[in-house]
Amino acid sequence: MLVACVTVLLSAGPGSGQTRTATLVGAGDIASCSQSNDSATARLLGNIPGTVFTLGDNVYPYGSAENFRNCYAPTWGKYKKRTKPAAGNHEYYDENYNSTTAAGPYFDYFGRRAGVRGEGYYSYDRGAWHIVVLNSNCDKAGGCESDSPQGRWLRNDLANNANHQCTLAYFHRPLYSTGTNVAGQDVKPFWDMLHDRDADLIVNGHAHRYERFAPMTPSGTSSDNGIRQIVAGTGGQPGGDEVSLADAPNLQRVKTGVFGVLRLNLRADSYAWKFVPVAGETFTDSGATSCH
Repeated sequence: MLVACVTVLLSAGPGSGQTRTATLVGAGDIASCSQSNDSATARLLGNIPGTVFTLGDNVYPYGSAENFRNCYAPTWGKYKKRTKPAAGNHEYYDENYNSTTAAGPYFDYFGRRAGVRGEGYYSYDRGAWHIVVLNSNCDKAGGCESDSPQGRWLRNDLANNANHQCTLAYFHRPLYSTGTNVAGQDVKPFWDMLHDRDADLIVNGHAHRYERFAPMTPSGTSSDNGIRQIVAGTGGQPGGDEVSLADAPNLQRVKTGVFGVLRLNLRADSYAWKFVPVAGETFTDSGATSCH
């Protein structure tokens, strides 16, 4: 997550009947100069080819140029050329933990890989999949509602890519989580628009843990045609041991206190996931399912 961003197991032209598989690998809540867990998760990236994704809070405690240079760059930054990042709330913090900055160092560090400067939302394709990266810092991105600039962009992007059978979205803050004070209803419009277009999978960070949910509607009702949510805030930053089920409908798996990366194998009409733990840890979770 190697020179090419896509791992093609069986490369095929249109109508050939062969299947292309793209690999994505990543996590959120990653780097700090005060811990070494991000070094351990970065070593996993070196063994897994494909596109690297980040789920926000790429650096701690705040998103300064110094922290990107000294904390992120030596670990996950080794794979910057194949990284497609998302912004978290810590990217917008200053040294006084005030959410007042415009995430300038984040956009400086990742450049065009992070989308349009100041927006932080964009899309790309891997294999047969369409992948949408959103900015869940709604107040910084001009809103998350359907009629906001980001919402209008998302609706247009999904409509213009309706020819893809399979769709993945990732952004920092989850709609549902077992983490205390983690779930955010402000991202529900994302879910509404993605569900309307039959999206298959949403991946988030923010909660410093691993969580997997069964496919569900934006309102949290179990549905075979719903969206599966996976939270992988396991990139290196500790914390988040509190578990509450109040905002966790259809929860299938949760593990706190674990570090690792989520590997996604995106096939032409299905996907497989696997949580890969750092060396010395044994927890894992894996499965596969078809696209809608």
